[in-house]
Amino acid sequence: MTRFGSFLVAGWMALGGAVQAAETVVVELFTSQGCSSCPPADRVLGELAQQDNVIALALHVDYWDYLGWKDEFANPEHTKRQRAYARAKGERTIYTPQMVIGGVDHVVGSKAMKVAQIVQKHGERTLPVEVTLVRDGGTVSVRANATGTVPNMVVQFATYTPKSTVNVRRGENAGRKLTYHNVVQKLAPIGNWNGQGTFSASVNVSGDGPVAVLVQARDGGLILGASQLR
Repeated sequence: MTRFGSFLVAGWMALGGAVQAAETVVVELFTSQGCSSCPPADRVLGELAQQDNVIALALHVDYWDYLGWKDEFANPEHTKRQRAYARAKGERTIYTPQMVIGGVDHVVGSKAMKVAQIVQKHGERTLPVEVTLVRDGGTVSVRANATGTVPNMVVQFATYTPKSTVNVRRGENAGRKLTYHNVVQKLAPIGNWNGQGTFSASVNVSGDGPVAVLVQARDGGLILGASQLR
């Protein structure tokens, strides 16, 4: 276990350690291979990815590519998503490494104890949308039901790579071998929903890699339900 992993586990223990039985928590890390401050946060996300109740997603952004190393995982859509979170929060700037937890709480991703506290807080609330995923060959069936009052929502489907290691040859992290976890390949809406009845959709996927579904208040709001298939 890494030093960062030990610190994160210590955070869980200090908060009572009741992680495995907690509600699902979505943690999004906005990161970049060109950011020298990001590797500690990348390691924290890697530890979070091992928690059964956490959907940990790394969204690589493209606005640091000019520093001398172009992030091969960067997607301008991830930058747009981060900007949407900033607008929803009334913030004027974005940064890396930033974690957005539950769609609403923003924290520097390398602050492991603070991250643990916020994840614990979200794990103690009951999500008002239940999400069920079933994989049948190259198709994932998505069903969602609201168990309480909800706003208008967007249902999003994500595919991600569990682990990838990169030799960074230029830029701020030149000469470093960095490992990333749950690198998002694609995160896109599959439908809007007002919470009435049952939301259902089928998504064609290639391979048997992990997928996740996030049900979220529109315009960068609270995560109201989520599930993943690893």
